[in-house]
Amino acid sequence: MAKYRDQLPQLADGIFLADGGMETVLTFVDGIELREFSAFELLNDPSGTERLFEYYAPHAKIAVEHKTGFILDSPTWRASVDWGKKLGYSIPDLERINLQSIELLVRVRERYENESCKFVISGTIGPQGDGYRPAQLFSEQEAEAYHVRQIKTFAASAADMVTAFTITHSGEAIGIVRAAASTGMPVVISFTVETDGNLPSGETLSQAVEAVDHATGNTAAYYMLNCAHPLHFEHVLCSDEPWTERLLGIRANASSKSHAELDASDVLDDGDPEELGQQYRRMREALPNVNILGGCCGTDHRHIEAIYRACATD
Repeated sequence: MAKYRDQLPQLADGIFLADGGMETVLTFVDGIELREFSAFELLNDPSGTERLFEYYAPHAKIAVEHKTGFILDSPTWRASVDWGKKLGYSIPDLERINLQSIELLVRVRERYENESCKFVISGTIGPQGDGYRPAQLFSEQEAEAYHVRQIKTFAASAADMVTAFTITHSGEAIGIVRAAASTGMPVVISFTVETDGNLPSGETLSQAVEAVDHATGNTAAYYMLNCAHPLHFEHVLCSDEPWTERLLGIRANASSKSHAELDASDVLDDGDPEELGQQYRRMREALPNVNILGGCCGTDHRHIEAIYRACATD
């Protein structure tokens, strides 16, 4: 049974942390080959499942130590129909994987949650296409029909919410929000941007957020940014426009490289955790409502610790 689905605690005051770049840690630090960057395949055997548990553990311990909340995002960014088919998974296989991912997160929550540290479980959704090179911008209707199956699976689990990461255009986001609404699941949209601060579609963040809210009646619980470096988007956040009040979370890359450069890289660029922490601090000074802090490509528990220390000294 979902614990926080009816009242997400991160919507109140207080910092909530998240993990770092799961796939880059598993690939470059652990040396695990992830087909199509698909961490969910580790759920196919007990040793892989335990490795995922061990991945979450140091991040969870940071939240417990500092008495913050924590968002547990499932390793299912690629566990949707098109990507699953490419990897040889049937629809029943994917339903099993998505349910197993939430069962894993329940274990993590049971191990680490306490009265001063709430752990919210979120089912992770990825874009239908490539989050770095979107060859096709799917319509709202296509996106809703595509994503609703995975969201329904999460709705039947103990997940408190769903989060769609690395979304490249407002049309797909609208479809995801509508699909989540049809299942009664709280939903978060996390857009990605290029080095100019705009979405890969060319939309500005303000255009994308406003388009989704207009089309869905402000149904999304909130918005986030992920898979871009602060240098790419911090200038966009220096605004008093109403859309910025809807932005509550950031999961930035450690590297300032572009998406194209990262996609072509065969070495890990983990940047400077302390510098990244200070960049988060500056973003929080510009937008104090941003209280969900995690990482994306190249980050790990060291970056999350540095981000917390920089942002908690307000």
